[in-house]
Amino acid sequence: MKKGLLLLASALLWATTAQATPITYTAVLGNFESPPTGSPGTGFATVIIDTAANTLEVDVTFSGLLTGTTASHIHCCTALPETGTAIVATTTPTFPGFPLGVTSGSYSQTFDLTLVGSYNGAFIAAHGGTTAGAEAALAAGLAAREAYLNIHTTQFPGGEIRGFLEPIPEPATLLLLGTGLVGAGLRRYRRR
Repeated sequence: MKKGLLLLASALLWATTAQATPITYTAVLGNFESPPTGSPGTGFATVIIDTAANTLEVDVTFSGLLTGTTASHIHCCTALPETGTAIVATTTPTFPGFPLGVTSGSYSQTFDLTLVGSYNGAFIAAHGGTTAGAEAALAAGLAAREAYLNIHTTQFPGGEIRGFLEPIPEPATLLLLGTGLVGAGLRRYRRR
Protein backbone atom coordinates (compact mmCIF):
# COMPACT_ATOMS: atom_id res chain seq x y z
CA MET A 1 0.00 0.00 0.00
CA LYS A 2 2.76 2.45 0.96
CA LYS A 3 4.65 1.61 -2.23
CA GLY A 4 1.58 2.41 -4.32
CA LEU A 5 1.02 5.74 -2.57
CA LEU A 6 4.68 6.64 -3.02
CA LEU A 7 4.46 5.82 -6.73
CA LEU A 8 1.28 7.86 -7.11
CA ALA A 9 2.78 10.82 -5.20
CA SER A 10 5.90 10.81 -7.39
CA ALA A 11 3.75 10.64 -10.54
CA LEU A 12 1.69 13.60 -9.35
CA LEU A 13 4.84 15.57 -8.55
CA TRP A 14 6.25 14.80 -12.00
CA ALA A 15 2.94 15.81 -13.63
CA THR A 16 2.93 19.10 -11.71
CA THR A 17 6.42 19.99 -12.94
CA ALA A 18 5.46 18.96 -16.47
CA GLN A 19 2.83 21.73 -16.57
CA ALA A 20 5.53 24.25 -17.51
CA THR A 21 6.53 22.29 -20.60
CA PRO A 22 5.39 23.23 -24.09
CA ILE A 23 2.00 21.85 -25.12
CA THR A 24 1.48 20.61 -28.67
CA TYR A 25 -1.79 20.96 -30.56
CA THR A 26 -2.64 19.62 -34.01
CA ALA A 27 -5.44 20.21 -36.49
CA VAL A 28 -6.55 18.51 -39.66
CA LEU A 29 -7.63 21.32 -42.00
CA GLY A 30 -10.50 20.81 -44.38
CA ASN A 31 -14.07 21.72 -45.24
CA PHE A 32 -14.88 22.49 -41.60
CA GLU A 33 -15.72 26.17 -41.98
CA SER A 34 -18.91 27.56 -40.49
CA PRO A 35 -20.85 27.35 -42.80
CA PRO A 36 -19.03 24.66 -44.85
CA THR A 37 -17.45 25.83 -48.12
CA GLY A 38 -17.43 22.56 -50.05
CA SER A 39 -13.70 23.02 -50.69
CA PRO A 40 -11.60 19.96 -51.54
CA GLY A 41 -8.63 21.67 -49.85
CA THR A 42 -6.80 19.90 -47.06
CA GLY A 43 -4.00 20.64 -44.67
CA PHE A 44 -2.39 19.93 -41.34
CA ALA A 45 -1.29 22.30 -38.59
CA THR A 46 0.90 21.86 -35.54
CA VAL A 47 0.88 24.59 -32.90
CA ILE A 48 3.16 24.49 -29.87
CA ILE A 49 2.58 26.95 -27.04
CA ASP A 50 5.19 27.41 -24.33
CA THR A 51 3.90 29.71 -21.59
CA ALA A 52 7.23 29.54 -19.73
CA ALA A 53 9.18 30.76 -22.78
CA ASN A 54 6.22 32.87 -24.00
CA THR A 55 6.37 31.42 -27.52
CA LEU A 56 3.93 30.05 -30.06
CA GLU A 57 5.28 27.87 -32.85
CA VAL A 58 3.04 27.45 -35.90
CA ASP A 59 3.66 24.89 -38.67
CA VAL A 60 1.13 24.50 -41.50
CA THR A 61 0.98 22.57 -44.77
CA PHE A 62 -1.95 22.80 -47.19
CA SER A 63 -2.98 21.88 -50.72
CA GLY A 64 -5.96 21.67 -53.07
CA LEU A 65 -7.42 25.10 -52.38
CA LEU A 66 -9.81 26.40 -55.05
CA THR A 67 -8.22 29.86 -55.30
CA GLY A 68 -5.14 31.64 -53.98
CA THR A 69 -4.60 32.30 -50.28
CA THR A 70 -5.25 35.75 -48.83
CA ALA A 71 -4.67 35.15 -45.10
CA SER A 72 -4.17 32.61 -42.34
CA HIS A 73 -4.29 32.91 -38.55
CA ILE A 74 -5.62 31.41 -35.34
CA HIS A 75 -9.09 32.34 -34.10
CA CYS A 76 -10.06 32.12 -30.43
CA CYS A 77 -12.19 31.56 -28.40
CA THR A 78 -15.46 29.97 -29.50
CA ALA A 79 -18.42 29.75 -27.12
CA LEU A 80 -18.40 25.95 -27.30
CA PRO A 81 -15.50 23.56 -27.92
CA GLU A 82 -14.92 22.55 -31.54
CA THR A 83 -17.78 24.58 -32.97
CA GLY A 84 -18.70 28.12 -33.97
CA THR A 85 -16.59 31.10 -34.88
CA ALA A 86 -14.38 33.51 -32.96
CA ILE A 87 -12.27 36.61 -33.46
CA VAL A 88 -8.75 36.42 -34.80
CA ALA A 89 -6.29 35.96 -31.92
CA THR A 90 -2.98 36.11 -33.79
CA THR A 91 -1.59 38.66 -36.22
CA THR A 92 -3.87 40.31 -38.75
CA PRO A 93 -4.49 40.32 -41.58
CA THR A 94 -2.29 37.20 -41.77
CA PHE A 95 0.67 35.39 -40.23
CA PRO A 96 3.81 37.28 -41.29
CA GLY A 97 5.45 35.52 -44.22
CA PHE A 98 2.49 33.21 -44.88
CA PRO A 99 2.48 32.25 -48.60
CA LEU A 100 -0.16 34.35 -50.35
CA GLY A 101 -1.80 33.86 -53.76
CA VAL A 102 -1.12 30.10 -53.81
CA THR A 103 -3.32 26.99 -53.62
CA SER A 104 -0.74 24.86 -51.80
CA GLY A 105 2.24 25.50 -49.60
CA SER A 106 3.77 25.36 -46.15
CA TYR A 107 4.54 27.77 -43.36
CA SER A 108 6.64 27.73 -40.20
CA GLN A 109 7.09 30.56 -37.70
CA THR A 110 7.73 31.04 -33.99
CA PHE A 111 6.06 34.01 -32.32
CA ASP A 112 7.14 35.87 -29.18
CA LEU A 113 3.92 36.10 -27.16
CA THR A 114 5.21 39.06 -25.16
CA LEU A 115 5.11 41.24 -28.30
CA VAL A 116 1.98 43.17 -29.29
CA GLY A 117 2.72 42.34 -32.94
CA SER A 118 2.04 38.64 -32.32
CA TYR A 119 -1.67 39.31 -31.76
CA ASN A 120 -4.70 40.97 -33.26
CA GLY A 121 -5.13 44.26 -31.37
CA ALA A 122 -8.83 43.50 -30.80
CA PHE A 123 -7.89 40.21 -29.12
CA ILE A 124 -5.52 42.02 -26.74
CA ALA A 125 -8.19 44.63 -25.96
CA ALA A 126 -10.78 41.91 -25.29
CA HIS A 127 -8.47 40.22 -22.76
CA GLY A 128 -7.36 42.93 -20.38
CA GLY A 129 -5.40 45.11 -22.79
CA THR A 130 -2.08 43.34 -22.20
CA THR A 131 -0.09 40.68 -24.02
CA ALA A 132 -0.05 38.67 -20.78
CA GLY A 133 -3.87 38.64 -20.77
CA ALA A 134 -3.95 37.73 -24.46
CA GLU A 135 -1.43 34.90 -23.96
CA ALA A 136 -3.42 33.52 -21.02
CA ALA A 137 -6.66 33.66 -23.03
CA LEU A 138 -5.08 31.98 -26.04
CA ALA A 139 -3.55 29.24 -23.87
CA ALA A 140 -6.90 28.67 -22.15
CA GLY A 141 -8.76 28.64 -25.49
CA LEU A 142 -6.33 26.11 -26.92
CA ALA A 143 -6.66 23.89 -23.84
CA ALA A 144 -10.47 24.10 -24.02
CA ARG A 145 -10.51 23.23 -27.76
CA GLU A 146 -11.98 26.65 -28.54
CA ALA A 147 -9.29 27.76 -31.02
CA TYR A 148 -8.94 26.97 -34.70
CA LEU A 149 -6.54 27.73 -37.50
CA ASN A 150 -7.98 28.69 -40.84
CA ILE A 151 -6.82 29.68 -44.28
CA HIS A 152 -8.69 32.37 -46.24
CA THR A 153 -8.73 32.56 -50.04
CA THR A 154 -9.96 34.86 -52.79
CA GLN A 155 -13.09 32.76 -53.35
CA PHE A 156 -13.72 32.33 -49.62
CA PRO A 157 -12.67 35.55 -47.83
CA GLY A 158 -14.26 34.24 -44.60
CA GLY A 159 -12.07 31.13 -44.78
CA GLU A 160 -11.82 28.18 -47.15
CA ILE A 161 -10.46 25.51 -44.80
CA ARG A 162 -9.98 25.28 -41.05
CA GLY A 163 -9.41 22.88 -38.21
CA PHE A 164 -9.86 23.04 -34.44
CA LEU A 165 -6.59 22.60 -32.57
CA GLU A 166 -6.56 19.44 -30.43
CA PRO A 167 -4.04 18.75 -27.66
CA ILE A 168 -1.65 15.84 -27.96
CA PRO A 169 -1.53 13.99 -24.62
CA GLU A 170 1.60 14.81 -22.63
CA PRO A 171 3.79 12.02 -21.24
CA ALA A 172 2.82 13.08 -17.70
CA THR A 173 -0.87 12.65 -18.53
CA LEU A 174 -0.21 9.22 -19.97
CA LEU A 175 1.85 8.32 -16.88
CA LEU A 176 -1.00 9.35 -14.58
CA LEU A 177 -3.46 7.33 -16.61
CA GLY A 178 -1.15 4.31 -16.55
CA THR A 179 -0.57 4.67 -12.79
CA GLY A 180 -4.31 4.80 -12.19
CA LEU A 181 -4.91 1.71 -14.30
CA VAL A 182 -2.13 -0.19 -12.52
CA GLY A 183 -3.56 0.86 -9.15
CA ALA A 184 -7.04 -0.26 -10.14
CA GLY A 185 -5.64 -3.58 -11.38
CA LEU A 186 -3.72 -4.15 -8.14
CA ARG A 187 -6.80 -3.35 -6.11
CA ARG A 188 -8.86 -5.82 -8.09
CA TYR A 189 -6.12 -8.46 -7.79
CA ARG A 190 -5.98 -8.06 -4.00
CA ARG A 191 -9.75 -8.50 -3.69
CA ARG A 192 -9.51 -11.93 -5.30
